[in-house]
Amino acid sequence: MPDALPRPEPFAPQAAAGALEDLRARLRATRWPDAPEDAGWSLGTDLAYLRELVTYWADGFNWAAQEAALARLPRFRAQVGGLRIHFVHARAAAPAAPVLPLVLSHGWPDSFWRYSKVIPLLTDPGAHGADPADAFDVVVPDMPGYGYSDRPVGPPLDAIAVAGLWAELMALLGYQRFGAAGGDIGSDVSRFLALDHPGQVAAVHRTDIGLPVFSGDPADLTPEERAWLKAAAAWVTTERAYAALHETKPQTAAFGLTDSPAGLAAWITEKLRAWSDCGGDIEQSFTKDEILTNITLYWLTATIGSSMRMYHANAAIPPAQRARQVEVPAGFSVFPGDILRPPKAWLERTENAVRVTEPPRGGHFAPFEEPELYAEELRAFFRPYRPAES
Repeated sequence: MPDALPRPEPFAPQAAAGALEDLRARLRATRWPDAPEDAGWSLGTDLAYLRELVTYWADGFNWAAQEAALARLPRFRAQVGGLRIHFVHARAAAPAAPVLPLVLSHGWPDSFWRYSKVIPLLTDPGAHGADPADAFDVVVPDMPGYGYSDRPVGPPLDAIAVAGLWAELMALLGYQRFGAAGGDIGSDVSRFLALDHPGQVAAVHRTDIGLPVFSGDPADLTPEERAWLKAAAAWVTTERAYAALHETKPQTAAFGLTDSPAGLAAWITEKLRAWSDCGGDIEQSFTKDEILTNITLYWLTATIGSSMRMYHANAAIPPAQRARQVEVPAGFSVFPGDILRPPKAWLERTENAVRVTEPPRGGHFAPFEEPELYAEELRAFFRPYRPAES
């Protein structure tokens, strides 16, 4: 009798030579804007740094080497919800105890790239100085419209819908119960996995919770919570213009960002710098090769427009959904360089927060910036929720 479920197929994309030649030609023909003297990063992406990065992208960056490195991860595509979903599926190496499957959800502006450094630390902790009993089977999907997953041809999918796809994907892979973790939009996806699929999700870990939703009396909050709400409102005023564009008119920006690699690099690089724990020097957190690997994934897949459209979908999620209480055991690692760092009191008010930590280093892209710290955070949090010995 044939299998009722589709089988995942190995996936190892290779960029066509013509696509890379076109990319280099566009980079060399960049029409540069002017910038006020000594503006630096104060008005957005620094002109001098981007010129340096684009020159290296055109004449020094070796995409083939980066593509080969990513190809060493066990990557697949499978039909889920009518879409071909690309994902990494890395099984635990010589597990010393029952293995907990773990689905990791990325955000914007990235893809499975966010977790590429941390996957070996999670699947083979014994090889990296940690307890072999803490090994995970790790699944890292590209969200629809990101990376090598299909772009929805109709309305963009929101985080609730993607959570449903991930529950289906994990069942397809044979995992009836698993952990979920994520950051940025991936935090939302992980949250809705816990809310809507609690029978499958053993526990959920997140590095952020996005903007606060609160309609009560501020007098009922702690001083730390009130200060955080005030800081979040200030951040919206000074830093959130990009998201307002994504939510309202993403297609307008998509024309320029899909056509100009320099424009795409400017849009993404500014966020990598602003949201990482780099002290203003982006290359303290990412090498040029790492920055350009992330950006080249967007360029070759032409997914900047579809990735931004997910903001439009998420903006339409009803406030009542945002206000739901997470009952599944929840853990948080609040990294010092992240965008909005919620106080512990807020997390305990809105979630079943059983563990909240503040690692010493790392920002919004902690799995990439500080993979060892992030891996240890996941090992420690999920340890109580591993399957029992049979």
